[in-house]
Amino acid sequence: MENASARNLWGDYLEQHIEYAFAQEPHVNSLSEDKDESQRQLKLILSGKKRAFSHSLLGLQYRKEKLPKIGDFTIITDIEGNAKCILRTVAVRLKPYFSIRESYAKIEGEGDLSLDYWKRWHWDRITLELDQYQRVPRESMIIVCEYFDKVFER
Repeated sequence: MENASARNLWGDYLEQHIEYAFAQEPHVNSLSEDKDESQRQLKLILSGKKRAFSHSLLGLQYRKEKLPKIGDFTIITDIEGNAKCILRTVAVRLKPYFSIRESYAKIEGEGDLSLDYWKRWHWDRITLELDQYQRVPRESMIIVCEYFDKVFER
């Protein structure tokens, strides 16, 4: 793990949870390249309001990123790379965009927690993401719904 702050946070976690000493090295994520967006999402996670991430399956495939899986650890940093907390994936569901429900929008914790907000925000984000691959979002596109627990923070 290149990020020293993340490495130290992971070490602190392992001191209390030796059972994960041989777990796969956590992914380190600053949530966004935009400072304000990164800070906003970090606050939602630290407060416990945000308990899920949504990924475009097509975007993951184009970026050659692995699907999240149950038991994965992620270290969340601020935009400067300072490790703030550790998340553990507890469930992963693949759902068509059109089938996302209000209950999931609330778990993701974005905006006013409504399904309308969730759909607008994610549609715009996925449109930008797929544009670089000359693709467009569709109502039938698959969304990877990654549920997590915050297991450690400093």
